[in-house]
Amino acid sequence: MVKKRSSKKIIVGKHELIPKHSKISDKEKKQLIEKYRVNSLKEFPKIIKNDPGLQGLNTKVGDIVKIIRQSSNGEYVYYRVVVSG
Repeated sequence: MVKKRSSKKIIVGKHELIPKHSKISDKEKKQLIEKYRVNSLKEFPKIIKNDPGLQGLNTKVGDIVKIIRQSSNGEYVYYRVVVSG
């Protein structure tokens, strides 16, 4: 017997195991660069534009994404710059 695959579309960004991703504003981006004394976006960790976690965020190369991960010890915030894949 052959099982038929479900035609449901999975939205990865909404899955409970995927940390919350959000694109920060240009103002927040400037503040972040000043806070961490970064000379170039190349100094930030990177995330590829077609990463499933960015689905639906309308990001472009050079944007910064804030990632919030929940842990038993609390909440941790990470930043990544979007790069082409």
